[in-house]
Amino acid sequence: MSIQIDIIRICGFRGISNIEMTLPRVTVLLGQNNAGKTSVIKALQLAIGDYSRYLSDEDFHIGEDGKRQDTITIDIRLIPVEGGARASEFSESWQQEFGAKIQAEAGGKQYVAIRTTAKPDRVKGGYIIDRYEMESWPENAGWEEVSYRKKLGKRLESVPFISIDAQRDIHNELKEKSSFVGRVLSSVEYDDKDVAELERMVAEVNKEAIEKSEPLKRLKTHLDNLTQSFEGAGQTELTPFPKKIRDLSKRFSVNFGESDRSSFSMEYHGMGTRSWASMLTVKAFTELLAKNHEEEAEPFFPIMAAEEPEAHLHPNAQRTLYRQLIDVPGQVIISTHSPYIAGLAELHEIKYLSKQDNSVQVYQLRAEFENDDLRKLKREVVHSRGEILFSKAIVLSEGETEEQALPELFESYTGKSPFSLGINFLGVNGSGAKYRPFLILAKDLNIPVFIFSDGEVKTVEDLRKNYEKIFGPTDIENAPNITILEGTDFEGYLLSEGYKDLIEETIQEVAGSDALNKWIEKRDGTFLKRIRTDKPSCETCRQPIFEDVHRDYSGDDGRVRAILDILDSSKPLYAKAITDNLTKLPKEKLPVKVVELFKKIESGV
Repeated sequence: MSIQIDIIRICGFRGISNIEMTLPRVTVLLGQNNAGKTSVIKALQLAIGDYSRYLSDEDFHIGEDGKRQDTITIDIRLIPVEGGARASEFSESWQQEFGAKIQAEAGGKQYVAIRTTAKPDRVKGGYIIDRYEMESWPENAGWEEVSYRKKLGKRLESVPFISIDAQRDIHNELKEKSSFVGRVLSSVEYDDKDVAELERMVAEVNKEAIEKSEPLKRLKTHLDNLTQSFEGAGQTELTPFPKKIRDLSKRFSVNFGESDRSSFSMEYHGMGTRSWASMLTVKAFTELLAKNHEEEAEPFFPIMAAEEPEAHLHPNAQRTLYRQLIDVPGQVIISTHSPYIAGLAELHEIKYLSKQDNSVQVYQLRAEFENDDLRKLKREVVHSRGEILFSKAIVLSEGETEEQALPELFESYTGKSPFSLGINFLGVNGSGAKYRPFLILAKDLNIPVFIFSDGEVKTVEDLRKNYEKIFGPTDIENAPNITILEGTDFEGYLLSEGYKDLIEETIQEVAGSDALNKWIEKRDGTFLKRIRTDKPSCETCRQPIFEDVHRDYSGDDGRVRAILDILDSSKPLYAKAITDNLTKLPKEKLPVKVVELFKKIESGV
């Protein structure tokens, strides 16, 4: 049996006015820059760690009135956990550790609630930081006003906070006794017998190193002349390797390479390797602490928080490191901008932060899903298109042409790259139900979503059905975030809106000047498909009557059908070529429905 912080509440800290966040054993904090991810980690550090020495005026929230709040309040709730689920009672060892701090809900489930407050010290300067046992765990509304009781004299030593900052470098940390690798080295101990044997071995190595080096032998010979200043007494001793075991840490280094012969010091490795090594030393330190507490039969549950572990690492290294970080004793909180790490997280572990109206808000995906929605959300969105988790807005369309054309036309129209504005254009490769996982994610994480839809009757009805399933009753034809073409798809819309010459020119550029005429000559009148007719079934076999349908490229309408067939024959190729030609047009000549979409995005983001 173990424990876990399952809820944290933060009021008045940095950009956070007032939030509540549930914390599973592994929590992955997502959001754009300055969304509040680091603030959550630092608030937790203030509550159970050593952040108090870093506290400053800038950590106190500035309200909508422009005034800086004078109090930071952070509540945490610890619960017993067994088999990954909440248990009713703490184990005997944790009951002894927490003692009278343990409270119980009406149903009997135990918990420990601790409040941390920080205020400026108006007399001595600096800040007053206090921790208290709470009498209850109140409902969310007005929680910061609920009273607390006994003041705690110190932090919970059995629940240490272990921070992995965004700036990390094992090469520099090797020189610092206070770093995690320095603390590991300082904990190295040997018994007297082992020390004597190790120092004897080192002495032999030192002697051998000098004997086999002419420069070192010559140096020792000259330094031996120091005895003349000490009346013949004294002795010179060269120690290429540390003489005393206690001095090992002073000359300690980490080398890494594909083999012993090719390994070299960390200072010559890139920042990715040095950062990764630094995080693994934290893991080693945490496991060492856990082992020591286990040997002493003392309860121990560390909270490890890592900021941007993906820094300087390629995608597969990011995935590997994530697996290594979550495989530690205790609880893990990771803030990241990596879609690869986000893609590995379980959906309930993801907490999405965004800053709205001068305050941080936190969102998470729903706990229950219908039918196949959960699998589709994991596979088609989070695992394969995780970048949209960091979007300011998502623009959905059905086809490949739209996915290629819309972002480039948006840049042509606005003069700004959609990525620079945090806007992601995505093709869902279909209609109706294909939108659902994207809409669920947008709804639950409060990310603005826009739709550019084909206009066929069935397509519009499927869109309405699936959109209303997520967002409720909606007049989609007049919705401020939905643009629907009139009775056709994107290519058909362009042809009907006067871009036929542009598209024909594009076909000539791609396939040759006479490509369209050759297509018509070769395929006009050829078999297209079989369709079921309304004629009475065969009296003998009772089977329905089908008729063959042939291609008809005659007249102007036939030429349009031929153009659509050509475009459909190689969508990726023609989508790019058509887009290139559309972007050459002045913005006032861009397709009306496309401009309508962009204006909706501008007003909605």
